[in-house]
Amino acid sequence: MSATTSGQFGIALPAALRPSGFDSAVAGEDAWIEVITKMDTVYSDLVESQTLLEQQNAALEETQRFIANVLGAMTDVLIACDLQGNIQEVNAAMVELSGETEKTLVGRNLSDVLHDAHSTAAKSFLDRVRLGLVIQDSQIEIRQKDGTAAPLSANGSAIMNYRGKRVGMVIVGRPDGELRRAYRALDLAHQTLTKTQQQLVVSEKMAALGRVVAGVAHELNNPISFIFGNVHALSRYCAAMTQYLDIRHAGQENEQLAHMRKSLKIDAIAQDMGPLIEGTMEGAERVRAIVQDLRRFSSNQRELPETFDVTRLLRTAVDWVRRAERVKPDVVFDVPEQLDVTMRKGHLHQVFVNLVQNAFDVVAGSSNPRIDVGCRVEDGQLIIDVSDNGAGIAAEHMDRVFEPFFTTKPIGKGTGLGLYISYGMIRESGGELTAANREGGGATFTISIPLGETDG
Repeated sequence: MSATTSGQFGIALPAALRPSGFDSAVAGEDAWIEVITKMDTVYSDLVESQTLLEQQNAALEETQRFIANVLGAMTDVLIACDLQGNIQEVNAAMVELSGETEKTLVGRNLSDVLHDAHSTAAKSFLDRVRLGLVIQDSQIEIRQKDGTAAPLSANGSAIMNYRGKRVGMVIVGRPDGELRRAYRALDLAHQTLTKTQQQLVVSEKMAALGRVVAGVAHELNNPISFIFGNVHALSRYCAAMTQYLDIRHAGQENEQLAHMRKSLKIDAIAQDMGPLIEGTMEGAERVRAIVQDLRRFSSNQRELPETFDVTRLLRTAVDWVRRAERVKPDVVFDVPEQLDVTMRKGHLHQVFVNLVQNAFDVVAGSSNPRIDVGCRVEDGQLIIDVSDNGAGIAAEHMDRVFEPFFTTKPIGKGTGLGLYISYGMIRESGGELTAANREGGGATFTISIPLGETDG
């Protein structure tokens, strides 16, 4: 130390004036000053570090609030888990979708929150993440609290730590249940619109055709009535002539009459006139039935109910159809001896004739053709079955059996109106006409009509 030493206030004292022990006191004072100076430096550093720490903490809290707000505002489901699949974090969308609380979800395995059919997807996701792969547009389902499944379209990737090591997996899923329902509703609406457009086109064609058919049926009705009138008169004339010839032939004939009778084939003509008239009547009846079908198709004619024996009607209708057929299948009846009902006789007769005619046509090429006709009353309903042992109804045709103008018969063999009109007649009577295939082969058409009054 120099001869003069500065004191606490910077004043230098001569050595002679310094008291004993002064040097050691000054040395201690310098040490304290140095300690205090270092303390000031450390405190300043501490204050600066504390300020920086508070700034960083505020920034971290702001970042956490930002992330929390983002997660809370996400409509997509977010699930973060470790490499074992244990859930570490979920967002509000996942809580709402699952119906569970965040506390009950965190710590559970991912496979536990997926629906049964998709529980194995958790392992598959983890395997992909461990290989460094991403998850894109995978379909999974979250198990909801009520046990139902909520479908998601999921994407995912690995969670990396500060060293770049994979430590977990994050999955983001977009609920697509509403989207699927919207697509289904849109598709259904499109199908309905398409079907409605087709129905409008068909309806317009039907309206135009109905007007044409009404005119044709009206025009045909007059000549048919004329034919019927002539044939009925011819039938009476035939009966009178036959009676006269029988009486004439019973007496004595001269040689000229006998020769004329033989040369003109009078006996053969007399024998043929009955069947010819009967066939003409039958053909005219068929034409009239077709005209009636067309008129019913094109108008709203209604028939009044009447009381009749339905068993007799069924047998008569079968005989009427059988006479016109070259191939005559066996017809087996399972009907009561008599069953009187009150309903629209003409409608039932026409429907039954159409069904029997179809059955005859179906079994025409069979090796052992057979038709079964059943009639019974069940629960206040008149049930009539017409079954055949043909090939049955093809699956693609089952829904079109009662469509107008739909037929599988060759051109000229069917108009496609018989079943359509029959279906409409039965529905007008409050009943049902259904078609089904038989287990042993063939088809069955069933008429079911509520009975207004049954006397049998």
